Amino acid sequence: MELNVLEESNKRMVFELKGETHSFCNALKESLWKVKGVEIASYRIEHPLVGVPKFLIETKGIAPREALKKAVAELRKMGTEFKKEVKKL
Repeated sequence: MELNVLEESNKRMVFELKGETHSFCNALKESLWKVKGVEIASYRIEHPLVGVPKFLIETKGIAPREALKKAVAELRKMGTEFKKEVKKL
């Protein structure tokens, strides 16, 4: 995965996630929506086969980069919990 920031300000961030598909992007989007202060979290893939996911985050009261870090931390936590549950099987 390669993250390329295209635009960044105090309240808005646009970035690309090269090498990712809807699976990860949907999980990240849902995780972003759970972060307090996130007002918009969305992405699009212009072409289903060769398109690169482009994310948009808009926030109020938190920096977009900080919101992204919190969302990724939550995804990691969920992944760890899932791994533990699978090992119990």
